[in-house]
Amino acid sequence: MSAAPALTPRPARVALVGAPNTGKTTLFNALTGSSARVGNYPGVTVERREGTLIGSDAGVQILDLPGTYALHGETPDEQVVTHVLAGDQAGEGRPDALVVVVDATTLRRGLALVREALDRGLPTLVVATMIDEVKARGGRFDPLSLSRLLGVHVVGVVGHRGVGLEPLRRFLEDSASWSRATVPPRVGAVDRFAWVDGVCDELALDDLRPDTRTDRLDRVLLHPVVGIAVFAAVMVLLFQSIFAWAVPAMDAIDAGFAEFGRWSREVLPPGLLTDLWADGILAGVGSVLIFLPQILILFTFLHFLQDVGYMARAAFVIDRVMGWVGLQGRSFVPLLSCYACAVPGIMAARTIASPRERLATILVSPFMTCSARLPVYTLLIAAFVPATAVFGMLGLQGLVMLGLYLLGAFTAFASAALLNKTLLRGSVSVFYMELPPYRLPMPRLLLRQVWQSAVAFLKRAGTIILVASIVLWGLLTFPSAPIDPSLTPSQQASADLEASVAGRVGHAMEPAIAPLGFDWKVGVGLLASLAAREVIVATLAQIYAVGEQDDFGGLRTALVNDVDPRTGERAFTLPTALSLLVFFVFALQCTSTVAIMARETGSWRWPALAFGYMLGLAWLGSFVTYHVARALV
Repeated sequence: MSAAPALTPRPARVALVGAPNTGKTTLFNALTGSSARVGNYPGVTVERREGTLIGSDAGVQILDLPGTYALHGETPDEQVVTHVLAGDQAGEGRPDALVVVVDATTLRRGLALVREALDRGLPTLVVATMIDEVKARGGRFDPLSLSRLLGVHVVGVVGHRGVGLEPLRRFLEDSASWSRATVPPRVGAVDRFAWVDGVCDELALDDLRPDTRTDRLDRVLLHPVVGIAVFAAVMVLLFQSIFAWAVPAMDAIDAGFAEFGRWSREVLPPGLLTDLWADGILAGVGSVLIFLPQILILFTFLHFLQDVGYMARAAFVIDRVMGWVGLQGRSFVPLLSCYACAVPGIMAARTIASPRERLATILVSPFMTCSARLPVYTLLIAAFVPATAVFGMLGLQGLVMLGLYLLGAFTAFASAALLNKTLLRGSVSVFYMELPPYRLPMPRLLLRQVWQSAVAFLKRAGTIILVASIVLWGLLTFPSAPIDPSLTPSQQASADLEASVAGRVGHAMEPAIAPLGFDWKVGVGLLASLAAREVIVATLAQIYAVGEQDDFGGLRTALVNDVDPRTGERAFTLPTALSLLVFFVFALQCTSTVAIMARETGSWRWPALAFGYMLGLAWLGSFVTYHVARALV
């Protein structure tokens, strides 16, 4: 009989645990080359992430667990740590070893978590980050003395600069040889902190000079009046830049797509496939990709503010306002994250301990203006709001954009107040949040985060928008109207549109949306945008046959010049544009958001409530906006 083949040993699984703001996720990225999210505020890591140690012959697996102050946490994201370390994850078992990440500048706080980890009895390694800041503040980090007191290996690193990573990698390759600390049996909180005090006294950890730079900035940014004024100024700068700085790059992309479209028409033979490529794919996807520069500006600002440490201060300043609506400052971080995308913003609500406040935050999150609304806002504002200066230095278009964001935020807060007085009654929980020191992000890390956001946008354009564009092209093309020799080519194309499946659906919707100033074309766009909000731009681009225009300006021009053949009046006016903008502020037009709300709340009842409430509010808000604007214009 032949011998049974030898079993290949399973790669070691090492879990990273640590409090928020200790640099744990930055360390994970450096060790694995992973694209895990990096941020300088609590609650960024809301799910476990896994990666393979770079250059590992044994294929060591690194688990990046959510930030937690204790191994028996209260919030859902902290409970992920508890379940993983207990081996409660289906089919996985406990990790083979633990790496406890602590901030060397706040080692006293971190040692309490270290002691809890040592009590687990697993091979343990302690990694102290930010050792460069200890030296800059007149302190000295002694890993050997700390290792002697803890009974486990200690490694000092500066994760974003690569300092100390090679020794750490060598340790990770041989986690089976790590020490298991011989500490007294599990003790209560009082004894644990007494142990921490004893370690700190021996190491003289309280000799660091105060961080005077952080203190000086906080006196300004945390001021109840000046802090809010600074936050408002930052938001104004952001939305002014979205219009002012993105124009050259948008023009370049615009020209590229126009040239590519002309070349395609010249090279490809006439027929349905060419029409699909030019009028479906290029017109649909291209009309959305043009907004990439503005998306990049938005994400650059957001990532920089997160990484530099400002977001935690903004949450602290806004806490008083949040209390008025039955929430607390910790809800501000998920809500602000929704400016990028509501899906990770809703997931970030796991950092909120109170179930009532967590549910309220999830339900109002879709009101925050996500990046998917940006193409819609930009298209309509550029077409109907003049690019004039206000007060000599501020652009009217940027102020209108800011107003839309503020309207969404105000509605989110008002809805939270309503929920907390009706369906979700209760008292506001105590707010606490560690304020990290200010740190300028490394340009390489910032660029990587912006690049990841750009890739996510491009993937969305290459999947959801692409599929929607192809489907819409088919619905807008078939069936066609009978050929009428008496009609001009433009009139025949219009007749074909109205005879198509999409045209008939749009006309069926008109009675419900006509009071809002919308015609059947907008109705088709609204229906299509249930998949993703920016799909309405691709839809309008195909309806107005922008693929045959010279540039993106063709869509703006088509909207401005579109005439209703039944009335002879312009179909799109300033009141119509304002009405549509308000509709997009309020309506929940995102299938992914609805799905993640159902997953996070454990029921379809809450997302159904949110969808119906927001749709009704969108219709009412658009109705009022349209008729008030018509009376004033």
